[in-house]
Amino acid sequence: MRILVRLGLAAFVLAWIFGPYALRSAVPIWLPFLIALGLELNFFVAGLRPMQPSRPDRGPQDADRERYGYGDDADELLLVREGDEEVWIPYSGEADEEPSALDLSPAAPDRGEPRRVSRHVRRFATGLALVCVLAIVFWIVERNTGWNGLNASTRAEAAARFSEEASRVARKPVTIRCDEAGNYVGAVQHADGVAAVGGELAYLTPERCLDLYRLAYKGEVEFNRTGRALAVLAHEAWHLRGVSDEGITECYAFQSGVQLGERLGLSTDTARRMMRRQVAENARLARASPAYGVPSECRDGGSLDLNPGVADFP
Repeated sequence: MRILVRLGLAAFVLAWIFGPYALRSAVPIWLPFLIALGLELNFFVAGLRPMQPSRPDRGPQDADRERYGYGDDADELLLVREGDEEVWIPYSGEADEEPSALDLSPAAPDRGEPRRVSRHVRRFATGLALVCVLAIVFWIVERNTGWNGLNASTRAEAAARFSEEASRVARKPVTIRCDEAGNYVGAVQHADGVAAVGGELAYLTPERCLDLYRLAYKGEVEFNRTGRALAVLAHEAWHLRGVSDEGITECYAFQSGVQLGERLGLSTDTARRMMRRQVAENARLARASPAYGVPSECRDGGSLDLNPGVADFP
């Protein structure tokens, strides 16, 4: 079982690194590492539990009773060892001498338990070492292939392109920066982007910047991730434009995301379908974050419709 888990982890990590973009976008890489670590800990703890020793019946067996005619009173029988054989003999205690073949030597100490624990410790260390090696391999590859893997001039060129597109939405010059250090977004803010309302600067996570880069410069599209990246960039641009309400900002972002996607290389139909998916996802995500739920007027012909003369929405 342990070998299969380790082989499966190694195979998945290699497939995640060198496989299709859809796999990398659908499954977070930390998930299989977390599962593998949990299984290794489970194997280790289970292996440390003391084994329940089996206690065989040392009394005469049915075959012995039939062969030697022993009765049911096992207290009148003695176990005598003769070489490698064990024989039960009747004994009433009347003789002055004890049976010479009776083996009364103390049992040898059980040395199996320390060896068993040491074996499980070695197995756990091996599994943990494998997880660490795979994590290091992933870190090295991701460092050279993710957003941080792009050279500085390419990142600067892409960020300038994102800033240009955001400026069109904000209707003023603004700057988009990709937060490589993780000081403003991501795990810090539990958000994909952040911007000061009415300001001139916004931050996006490197993951969203990479999705936008792959669309604009490589033509690589993963429907949900690409749509989310467009919506995030448009969302922060609307904050920079001066809209503070999160629900209204989302509504405007979904609509602006269509034109934004077109300018970055999508067809009108694909960009519109992406933003419609984002509208549908908003209804689900709003249950956890009600402030981000789009208002009821975010619809075709509603008061938040940016293009009331156009039938398609967003």
